[in-house]
Amino acid sequence: MAEAASGAGGTSLEGERGKRPPPEGEPAAPASGVLDKLFGKRLLQAGRYLVSHKAWMKTVPTENCDVLMTFPDTTDDHTLLWLLNHIRVGIPELIVQVRHHRHTRAYAFFVTATYESLLRGADELGLRKAVKAEFGGGTRGFSCEEDFIYENVESELRFFTSQERQSIIRFWLQNLRAKQGEALHNVRFLEDQPIIPELAARGIIQQVFPVHEQRILNRLMKSWVQAVCENQPLDDICDYFGVKIAMYFAWLGFYTSAMVYPAVFGSVLYTFTETDQTSRDVSCVVFALFNVIWSTLFLEEWKRRGAELAYKWGTLDSPGEAVEEPRPQFRGVRRISPITRAEEFYYPPWKRLLFQLLVSLPLCLACLLCVFLLMLGCFQLQELVLSVKGLPRLARFLPKVMLALIVSVSAEGYKKLAIWLNDMENYRLESAYEKHLIIKVVLFQFVNSYLSLFYIGFYLKDMERLKELLLVLSLSQSLERQLRAVLVPLAALRFRLLLLSLRGLLLAARAKVRAGGEPVGPRRGGQCGCAGGLARRAEGACAEGIWGGGRPASRCRRLGTHAAGCTGRACGGVETRWACPG
Repeated sequence: MAEAASGAGGTSLEGERGKRPPPEGEPAAPASGVLDKLFGKRLLQAGRYLVSHKAWMKTVPTENCDVLMTFPDTTDDHTLLWLLNHIRVGIPELIVQVRHHRHTRAYAFFVTATYESLLRGADELGLRKAVKAEFGGGTRGFSCEEDFIYENVESELRFFTSQERQSIIRFWLQNLRAKQGEALHNVRFLEDQPIIPELAARGIIQQVFPVHEQRILNRLMKSWVQAVCENQPLDDICDYFGVKIAMYFAWLGFYTSAMVYPAVFGSVLYTFTETDQTSRDVSCVVFALFNVIWSTLFLEEWKRRGAELAYKWGTLDSPGEAVEEPRPQFRGVRRISPITRAEEFYYPPWKRLLFQLLVSLPLCLACLLCVFLLMLGCFQLQELVLSVKGLPRLARFLPKVMLALIVSVSAEGYKKLAIWLNDMENYRLESAYEKHLIIKVVLFQFVNSYLSLFYIGFYLKDMERLKELLLVLSLSQSLERQLRAVLVPLAALRFRLLLLSLRGLLLAARAKVRAGGEPVGPRRGGQCGCAGGLARRAEGACAEGIWGGGRPASRCRRLGTHAAGCTGRACGGVETRWACPG
């Protein structure tokens, strides 16, 4: 089947790229008046062919897909067929559908697997599943030989969650390994080297990500997002997003609930504190002692709660990986390992140490010094503003707002610099890479965020300015997080939709030039295209008819010697789908 898929895939790819049918549109409306004289009919009619973002957002859920693998629009046919053949030969359990996006001209692999294959994958992965009460209860690693002891194993829809299906498929894809001497264009693989991570690091594979299920998202929207004053559905979150995400929200909810006690105690203490200095000092000492006791109890209670959730979700005694794979971005000279006697990449440690001493350390110190000088400049500006009489009260906060903006911008800039330095240091293991990145980022973030507060509190000893600065920094950082989480993604989505509309207009103009007739606009409704190409991947939805497939072979035209439009078994049992022309 792999050979058949490769052959059919090659011809279909050529046919799809060789000829693209012009889209159909609405007749152009005549233009008149002053605008007609100024701009002409062509510019005025252009707005008719810019499809509304609501048309692009009219989507249907992608079916029979758990993981989506996308490629750049410049990917050639040989690369697609080479990888498709390796996936089919190396992982026969997977079902791969190849589809072409008409507007972005990009290809994607829609990957899924049958229930029986997922059971074997759960056995390989050691996935922990709940055991029936008559067999002892609890959880244990799945075994195909004793599959009858697990709960809901008879139901294909209830036994595996979407997150578990995607984890199994990801495990297979990440463990697709190359043989000795294999190469793709200028990429030469080592023996037993993972193929997918290496191609993703080289940019040959654009993205590999799981697809959402809209049905479960709607249920979580009602029971979690829209629910007020109710407990979080942690089990549902764990089943859909995984243990790591569920544990984070469990900690966040636990921390938010625990903050009620110091808030209430501090409010009561503040109410009964008198105005004299002695009473204030006593209140501060009492509140500090309360915080020490509260933080200790909070940590101990969270240890117990975290262990309870870890046991419930089957991760309390899960063993760690014995051997960590090298990072796909790790580069070096090829050599034979003196331990395993296998070919590997080697990077001398003295080169990394030399780069750290001569480049990383001086740059980090220079960034910290720059932040300190900018902070002093803001304080000097604050003194200048306070010395001017007659300025409004809000003018006092302008230097503080400027300092808050400098803190945010410098944090983002330094984070990019830290990532570049870490990449240049070329760490072999992901754990070492993350450890050194955390050291760089946390050190700078601590100095960048708290240096001004320490300077005012311990050097200037001005408590009023400290309160004002702390208020401005807290509000500005909270506002920045909200803008980054809500407005920036919305603006990016609208921008992608606009680019997609402009691309449709350009294609319509090209079709008009080829046909020599009236201009035509992009199709609406089911033929409009994915929102922003693959921009709506997080919602797992794609517009109807945009990804190829969906017509029987008898209705597909033949472009020269290339058959286009084959779907499934209509083309000799090949699972791969291709778009029909016209």
